[in-house]
Amino acid sequence: MIDLSVNLCGKKLQNPLILASGILGTDADILKRVADFGIGAVTSKSCGLLPRKGHENPTVVAWEHGLINGVGLTNPGVEKEVEELLRLKKLLKNSACKIIASFFAGTVDEFPRVAQKLAKAKPDFFEVNISCPNTMDDCGTPFACKTDNTYKITKIVKQVSQEFNIPLIIKLSPNVTNIVNIAKASQEAGADAITAINTVLGMIIDLESARPIMTNKIAGLSGPAIKPISIRCVYQLAQQLKIPIIGLGGITSGSDAIEMIMAGATAVGIGSATYYRGIEAFNLITQEMQVWLEKHDIKSLAEIRGKAHAN
Repeated sequence: MIDLSVNLCGKKLQNPLILASGILGTDADILKRVADFGIGAVTSKSCGLLPRKGHENPTVVAWEHGLINGVGLTNPGVEKEVEELLRLKKLLKNSACKIIASFFAGTVDEFPRVAQKLAKAKPDFFEVNISCPNTMDDCGTPFACKTDNTYKITKIVKQVSQEFNIPLIIKLSPNVTNIVNIAKASQEAGADAITAINTVLGMIIDLESARPIMTNKIAGLSGPAIKPISIRCVYQLAQQLKIPIIGLGGITSGSDAIEMIMAGATAVGIGSATYYRGIEAFNLITQEMQVWLEKHDIKSLAEIRGKAHAN
């Protein structure tokens, strides 16, 4: 038997696959449907202190090498999110799937306020989204672009996560000059894990109108096109960090997931793969991982984690 389980911040996940935030994470019923595929954890769509409409359509466009989105953190607000997460906990009462509650805020001081409210849902993990790339026009530069902001937010939210014994994950941006320094600041401030990476800044222009296709003009690119970037970031982070990494970005197959783990990831986020392969992507990726591991006579993921660093 091949052991696909992983230990993330002291909690056992039945396998390393995690539904990424913003993908199929809008309500309890959809999250339950994803959890039923036997993955390690599901992440809710990021919520803020108050409801947010987000950007006008078009907000998501399929590009030949990925998806580009400028949704703009649409969400019903943390109070409503708590209701959905509590309902999800009831639906997952007999499931091993863990729940990751993702959230964002408009100011540094607002982050712990959202965390305090979100803690009422008793999620298994917090994921702090400080790296959404498509809200700069209305929210300013993402906090994850600056080391000092990343440190301050991690430090102040850590107090809440410790109070409620909820491990703290910080989601970082690739749109920076040195992601390692920013991650190290988060680790120093008390982060229990890092999610890397969020989407990459991009733009698509319509030739007939000579205008950007997205309403927000600049948006976040995900999917296969960014996999080499996410692998590079995780590889660099794994060399310097002592805390686990959730590798995210362009993972659509079992071999992609294996590659991410070899780069040093403990768990692997799955998002755009559901567009290319349907919701069955989770089963397919798991099966493909098992086939690869069996073919290479590997019994557990621990045998290959970070293996790329030894070569």
